Amino acid sequence: MTIAPITLYQPRRLAVGVGTVGEVGAWGADASSILVIATPVTAGFAERLKLSGRVTVFDAIPGEPDIATLDAALDTARRSKPDLVVGLGGGSVLDVAKLVAVLWDSEQTLADVAGPHRVAGRRTRLAQVATTAGTGSEAGIRSLITDPEKGNKIAVESPHMVADFAVLDPELTYSVPPAVTAATGVDAMAHCVEAFTNRRAHPMIDGFARMGFRLVGKHLARAVKDGADTEAREGLMLASYYGGICLGPVNTAAGHAIAYPLGTRLRLPHGLANAVIFPHVLAFNQQVAAHKTEEVAEALGLGRNLSGEALLDAACGFCRDLGIEMSLAAHGAKADDLVLYASEAHANRRLMDNNPIEMSVEDVLGIYRAAF
Repeated sequence: MTIAPITLYQPRRLAVGVGTVGEVGAWGADASSILVIATPVTAGFAERLKLSGRVTVFDAIPGEPDIATLDAALDTARRSKPDLVVGLGGGSVLDVAKLVAVLWDSEQTLADVAGPHRVAGRRTRLAQVATTAGTGSEAGIRSLITDPEKGNKIAVESPHMVADFAVLDPELTYSVPPAVTAATGVDAMAHCVEAFTNRRAHPMIDGFARMGFRLVGKHLARAVKDGADTEAREGLMLASYYGGICLGPVNTAAGHAIAYPLGTRLRLPHGLANAVIFPHVLAFNQQVAAHKTEEVAEALGLGRNLSGEALLDAACGFCRDLGIEMSLAAHGAKADDLVLYASEAHANRRLMDNNPIEMSVEDVLGIYRAAF
């Protein structure tokens, strides 16, 4: 089997460790106008960036940013004319920051850049400061924005959106609640596992994926139990970053495709949606990815030589032990809606075609029903 060539884009500079958030100011000291993209919660960390110059904060980023969110952020950028954009938050914030940096002073619109490699360029510097350990958006070249009318996500992918400076400071994640820590941690692991068991898997990306899911197996339960466990928090930030690297050249597969309608239709946070679906797809794909699935199961402490129902039960147990509610019904899903979710998930060929085994609409519906 020939291995398809890949190209890897990573931030030009990466700082990892306690207190590294304070390096952004010195790095961007020559910026005269700085736009910080945040949420009302993460805006509280803005002082830790130690920025000089004129600072504008846009903090109206919801959990699932849509086109209106991006438009409002772009309006703010056009008024403040930044020469540095700083994303300060989780994946939603970092995704919006990427798009603001490339679009605010461009002739291009979101529709113009949707899809791979359609961004013309970027003149504004970009720093990405992660405050959760989940999406790994600070590592990557992709941004997702919800289109509320169509009920799907618009994906933009371009090397012009890679950060000039990325920061992984575990102290910024101390205050993330246990439930969010758990869900985003499983999301980070899903990025790694779905790239690892992918039809387009690559030996180099497999290395990042292994480091990522092993770190989650080692540190996630600890961070959920004690939010101020620095070693565990830093381990999860690294896992999330490695997952972000996996997304570029390989990407996710059926797990994320099946989780998306739970975000767009049911309004479940992205990490939580992935956590509910993850065990089901892991077990489904085992039939064609047995050795790699065994590696994942061992790293997560699920046990050895598990298959079928036993693997599914162990993986669901892993998530439940982190405090994650694994029933879609408990999250407000209605049985009648599952057929719509299944048709939308199955139509997401961008991700479904990456899955190591073909899934029919009935297979997808079966997963929703099993998770109901």
